[in-house]
Amino acid sequence: MTVAFFSGKRRRTAAALGAVSAGLLVLSACGDKPTPLATVTVGSDSVHTEATCYNDGEALKESEIQKCLTKGTPTKIKFAADDKVRLGVDPEIADNGWTLLFGVQPVEQEPYKKSYRTIPGNAFFSSQTGEPTTKADVNIMETKGKKVIGIYRFQFEKAS
Repeated sequence: MTVAFFSGKRRRTAAALGAVSAGLLVLSACGDKPTPLATVTVGSDSVHTEATCYNDGEALKESEIQKCLTKGTPTKIKFAADDKVRLGVDPEIADNGWTLLFGVQPVEQEPYKKSYRTIPGNAFFSSQTGEPTTKADVNIMETKGKKVIGIYRFQFEKAS
């Protein structure tokens, strides 16, 4: 009878492959699908957030939407007014469409259908009265037709 002996390197490789296979099996057994992300990048700084409110891709209740626009602590990022702000969303959000809101006010008429856009930083640091401001609450609202699917919250702070 012949016994096959593996070298130490081959045993470690086989053990690693076994561990990876077991990990993938465990992950595939999980029924939870991760929620889409929205990302803000300024220079080399980048922050991302999951939705403050999200119902597995189904429409949020009308009664929840206003609460979701102010709920919890928004994800924060600081930048100068002359910086370029890059907003990005997962392709799933872009396919549905998304609208940028300053606070609770939409700043565009039609949902945006691309996953990435660049906006000058100074666009975020003036109030409705024209007075300069140092902070801005910015929401990304994922929509599907006329229904709101998710809300992603950020707070922009002006660097001095």
